[in-house]
Amino acid sequence: MKKSFLFLLACLLMGQLYAQKVTISGTIKEEGSGENLIGANIYDKVAQKGAVANQFGYYSYTIEGGSVDLYFSFVGYQTKRLQFSPKSDTLINVSLVPDGVLDEVVVTAESSEKVQEITRMSSINVPIKQIKELPALMGEVDVFKVLQLLPGVQSGTEGASGLYVRGGGPDQNLILLDGVPVYNASHLFGFFSVFNADAINNVELIKGGFPSRYGGRLSSVIDITMKEGNMQEVKGEGSIGLIASKITVEGPIKKDKTSFILSARRTYLDLLARPIVKAASNGNENVGYYFYDLNGKVNHKVNDKNRLYFSVYTGDDKAYSKFKNFYVNDNERTDFQEEFGLKWGNFISALRWNNVINSRLFSNYTFTYSKYQFDLFNEYDEKTTTASGVERNVYSERYFSGIRDWAAKADFEYIPNPDHYIRFGTNIILHKFSPGVYASKSTQQENDLQLGASELNSTEYSLYAEDDFNISSRFKANLGLHYSGFLTDGQNYNSLQPRLAARYLVNESTSIKASFVTMAQFIHLLTNAGLGLPTDLWVPATPNIGPQRAMQAGLGAVKNINGFEFSAEVYYKTMDGLIEYKDGATYLNIDEDWQDKVAVGEGKSYGVELLAQRKIGRVSGWLGYTWSNTERRFDEVNFGEWFPYKYDRRHDISLALTHEWKDNKDFSLVWVYGTGNAVSLPTQRYEGPEMNRWGGGSYKPEVQYYESRNNFRNPAYHRLDLSFSWWKTKRWGERKWTLGIYNVYNRMNPFFMDLSYDRSGNRKIIQYSLFPVIPSFSYGFKF
Repeated sequence: MKKSFLFLLACLLMGQLYAQKVTISGTIKEEGSGENLIGANIYDKVAQKGAVANQFGYYSYTIEGGSVDLYFSFVGYQTKRLQFSPKSDTLINVSLVPDGVLDEVVVTAESSEKVQEITRMSSINVPIKQIKELPALMGEVDVFKVLQLLPGVQSGTEGASGLYVRGGGPDQNLILLDGVPVYNASHLFGFFSVFNADAINNVELIKGGFPSRYGGRLSSVIDITMKEGNMQEVKGEGSIGLIASKITVEGPIKKDKTSFILSARRTYLDLLARPIVKAASNGNENVGYYFYDLNGKVNHKVNDKNRLYFSVYTGDDKAYSKFKNFYVNDNERTDFQEEFGLKWGNFISALRWNNVINSRLFSNYTFTYSKYQFDLFNEYDEKTTTASGVERNVYSERYFSGIRDWAAKADFEYIPNPDHYIRFGTNIILHKFSPGVYASKSTQQENDLQLGASELNSTEYSLYAEDDFNISSRFKANLGLHYSGFLTDGQNYNSLQPRLAARYLVNESTSIKASFVTMAQFIHLLTNAGLGLPTDLWVPATPNIGPQRAMQAGLGAVKNINGFEFSAEVYYKTMDGLIEYKDGATYLNIDEDWQDKVAVGEGKSYGVELLAQRKIGRVSGWLGYTWSNTERRFDEVNFGEWFPYKYDRRHDISLALTHEWKDNKDFSLVWVYGTGNAVSLPTQRYEGPEMNRWGGGSYKPEVQYYESRNNFRNPAYHRLDLSFSWWKTKRWGERKWTLGIYNVYNRMNPFFMDLSYDRSGNRKIIQYSLFPVIPSFSYGFKF
């Protein structure tokens, strides 16, 4: 009897303790449009604790009982305050009202999650508003070119949109659009990225201290989330610029239930050049280039606990040359036309299901299909007309490569209390690689010809778990584990990757952070120039060529003073399993297996990064400085000795500022400085062995001797960009004019260097530059 009583009492006490725990949950969105406010902050002044909204705007905050004094806030929005005493689990969906320019007094109130309180390091969010306001090459706003201005990120070459993060290559960046990897994010041979800023809700760059939920790349994560569409009314915006125009329309299909967003962008370089080329060739020739992007998304709210999303992106680049003519020989007339060109592009689709399992457990299921393909083609059509009839010959040849993915993943977030934020999940990707195939066919040959590697199928899978937890009021850590595997051609690679990030809060405005991560990458990018050209080939790890692996450790400090964020970080990274073409090998060696054309090596990178940033107020922007050193080593290159990576830069400075000096006018500037890229130039020359000339005679060719790989530096790179915008509200909406100047003081920065001779026969280095001073304008509108 006594034991039964004690058991009953224990049950009652446990029930009472459980009853005292109350969870407040819901979503945080923008008033009017219904867009998720990713990373919005919830702060309880009573308990001095809070929560953060995830990438779908969902939050969960658990208390022991009693009253709460909640502040819901996000940068650029008015803070909302709620005071009440919840008796049971409570659902509260909050809408925040956008604020034009935050008053200086408001800034000191509870804002979005403070940078010094976040556990992870080496992570930066750039507001979309800042991205749109900064000067842009030819007036084309580009997310990647703004990310290049951040410490630890290099652009590669003049004007390019590639990202080289902490000594890594472009293939080592995990670029996600609504959770789907993007394999080629470049337009116009690398000068623009595929992301239309008008269709984007959030951009986050992670350079180190990677959370366990990310995997598959070594150097960075660029997590880009599309807008979801206005739930209340139809809205739109667009712009007309020098080389491209774009338009975005969003609105409800059914108010408060289903919304859509459609966004399109296209260049018209081909349309502008067409009449000029045709006039010069008497209508016989047509040369052109264009690219386009299409984004679409549907967001459907099933009920308060279930939501469905379907998003699609497609975009292509095409460069072509068409020529037609005829000739007459005796009684024969031959008409012929030829087209040569290249085309490349992405297709990405994702279906997502968000499910609130209960107030503390959130799930997201994603099913995706994506494709990247490059085509180099030549088609010749000849028709000969004689008295006896017509004879036709059609010949075509094509080189193509690409990668297709089918993927499924499940992600869960469990928030038992404010001291723990647990994430776990799994992912599987079915890859199909086409690593370079040449095909030709003709009406005059019996069999079609096909050369090159056959398609390769691989399976990549992963599991992860992490917990972001408070050890004490000042000490917080994120501890996680990421397991991944790769099954390819009978070989199964496995990788267990521990991840650790910790933060110690020195005081309310200052913290010290540290991180240690290991990463694995099972796919490689074969590249000749490193410009993000479409000829770059994606290939999998094989039994002969293993995966890439990396280890990175970092230490940093962060301070927040009156809206200014200051950070300093040092890092050290090692990389193994890197590949690059051997000397003389290219993607055009179609009769060779790509595995025989590459060398395998290692790399290391270390540096110091300083950043001062302000995201709000009339004057916003950042000043960044990077000191770094990056080296590579391959047994079959540079005599097996370490050499500087091509995009190694010892010093890098970037200043990006926007000043909204009136309610309808703003001025922005960007100034960058960087140590020149490393290049290989010969140090000696001598005569080679005597050789016979074609047609008789002999000669001794010049042989150039390279002391080492990347043994010289280009001159330093620097430029200044300016932009001025003014806008006016009309009855139908808003119109905006933007004038910009790229490279204001006409600095002729090196694009590449070459050796030549002067008039006296002396050897000299010639610098080739790409962009002089370039003015631009655009007309934007909103309705």
